[in-house]
Amino acid sequence: MPVITNIEDLHRLYRRRVPKMFYDYCETGSWTEQTFHANTSDFAEIMFRQRVAVDMSDRTTETTLVGQKVAMPVALAPVGLTGMQHADGEIKAARAAEKFGVPFTLTTMSICSIEDVAEHTTKPFWFQLYVMRDQDFLRRIIERAKAAGVSALVITLDLQIIGQRHKDIKNGLSAPPKPTLANMINLATKWRWGLGMLGTKRRQFGNIVGHAEGVSDPANLMAWTAEQFDPKLDWGKIEAIRDMWGGKLILKGIMDAEDAAMAAKVGADAIVVSNHGGRQLDGALSSIRALEPIVQAVGDQVEVHIDSGIRSGQDVLKAVALGAKGAWIGRAYIYGLGAMGEAGVTRVLEVIHKELDVSMALTGHRDIANVTRDILHVPRGFSGDWG
Repeated sequence: MPVITNIEDLHRLYRRRVPKMFYDYCETGSWTEQTFHANTSDFAEIMFRQRVAVDMSDRTTETTLVGQKVAMPVALAPVGLTGMQHADGEIKAARAAEKFGVPFTLTTMSICSIEDVAEHTTKPFWFQLYVMRDQDFLRRIIERAKAAGVSALVITLDLQIIGQRHKDIKNGLSAPPKPTLANMINLATKWRWGLGMLGTKRRQFGNIVGHAEGVSDPANLMAWTAEQFDPKLDWGKIEAIRDMWGGKLILKGIMDAEDAAMAAKVGADAIVVSNHGGRQLDGALSSIRALEPIVQAVGDQVEVHIDSGIRSGQDVLKAVALGAKGAWIGRAYIYGLGAMGEAGVTRVLEVIHKELDVSMALTGHRDIANVTRDILHVPRGFSGDWG
């Protein structure tokens, strides 16, 4: 087993062990992938101010996210098809997150169902909802989340229609993979993945199959999206879901200060500055560039979190310094999961925590709660007026 010292080590191992269509699903942006790449490269433009001769003892990265105590300001983001990256992937990731002390977010488009994850964990997790045209299904899945003890509902706002993801289309993305010649040749080289899948019955969308009607091909993510995701989703519908849910509400996919203000107005407890990992509107700003103006627009009306592009504890620290209360990781934990299962997700969290803790100390802080923009050198105009 190679020595794992950073997220890229796990990324390389992940690429060797997971079938091509699921690797490409994780590593795909829409159209030209401009925003997908900017999400990570823009973090690199921000530099730290190194400080010395300060007390670096007794450090803490503990904080709270929507009232929940966490070991560091990090949450596992909702990622579709996680159970295709590794057998029973959502269960394994949720267990790792629970043991480490950070939230796990289960997506509507998971392989393991809400009930599966609840059965195999001991603490509440978060659930991400895609708003469907089928109102009966929508009501039922919210009731299922309540029954499972879900502690926060996350509504994704930026996927009413699906972005053009060329690799997914060319690969014929489905769960489970269709038995085409190309797939069979590729799967023959991924024996660890195959053995895991042979040992589980969870190979379809667990929250959909057996719960939704009128879907022509439940294995096909793009077909399901086109048929069932509600293109008429608006703020009025979000308010109705808020009332139906009645608990902590997080709105994900905010990239504009006006939308952030509306999210606060409809009663969100938190918003997530996110461009869906560069998988929806190509040519949109990176999340880290959009973050600071949104924080300034909403003040303390609502917690501001961020996702898209976070690959290290240093990225987390930069986001916190620019005003984020929490940072969500998606691809980073998928690398660990695909590479090493639950142990891989744990290793991702350990690496990110170590990087966050050490970098915080070297910028002169012992408590994540006291970190401010003063620790950064931010390029002029980085988060300025874009016209």
